[in-house]
Amino acid sequence: MRKALSLEFYKLRRKYVLPMALLFLTVELVWALIAVSMSFERNRDSAGWEVIVAMLSTMNGLFLPLLSAIVVSRICDMEHKGNTWRLLRSMAVQPGKLYAAKYACAGLIMLGVCLCQLLAIAVFGVQSGYLTSVPLVLLARFLFGTLVTTLVVLALQQWISTVVKNQAFALCLGMLGGFLGMVGDLFPEAARRVFVWAYYTGLSPVTQQYASEKMQFVVREAGPISSAAAVLLAVAALLFLMGRRHASRLEG
Repeated sequence: MRKALSLEFYKLRRKYVLPMALLFLTVELVWALIAVSMSFERNRDSAGWEVIVAMLSTMNGLFLPLLSAIVVSRICDMEHKGNTWRLLRSMAVQPGKLYAAKYACAGLIMLGVCLCQLLAIAVFGVQSGYLTSVPLVLLARFLFGTLVTTLVVLALQQWISTVVKNQAFALCLGMLGGFLGMVGDLFPEAARRVFVWAYYTGLSPVTQQYASEKMQFVVREAGPISSAAAVLLAVAALLFLMGRRHASRLEG
């Protein structure tokens, strides 16, 4: 498995996946942190780590589904173009093992993106002058919710990218996911449970509430979020197993 994973990263050396991920991350962070800075300037009494976490959670709903689609599409497209699935039939490499290596490769790339987000949040919060004492527990919960949602999105995207050779379809799904992730909170609760992209805010440790015509940022209890995360992890495992089963039957 380690050798197959190393090979996946080697094959990406000219696919510009990492620069693309860095570009998406930079645009997202600049957009989100400028918005947070403006919010702090307008109302210094509301300045808090919760504002940053809530803003990044919303931005993740827009950017990460599309970035996940691009990463997975680039990783899977090379196998379709080279008829690798068919060639694997005559070699000792198992298609299911290759499928797992691709999922792990995409997951590690997105993990790096999430960790960079976490670092940017901590640095911005301290350097802003409004905040001190980095809340490690809050940031850890934010990282957990983001990663769990991303794992589900990656499993879905990889399955689609493996089944459909035309990667434009997978990219369109990523754009649709970005839209649903951005506006998911506007849907009824029953609908939000169906759209996995809406869980970027659904699993966020911070939510927005209106009281006395003012918006407040409230830290959620960990219990309900943990239950939802457990269900999402089960969904991710199911999507991964179904995709791997399909990959094992491919003949090019």
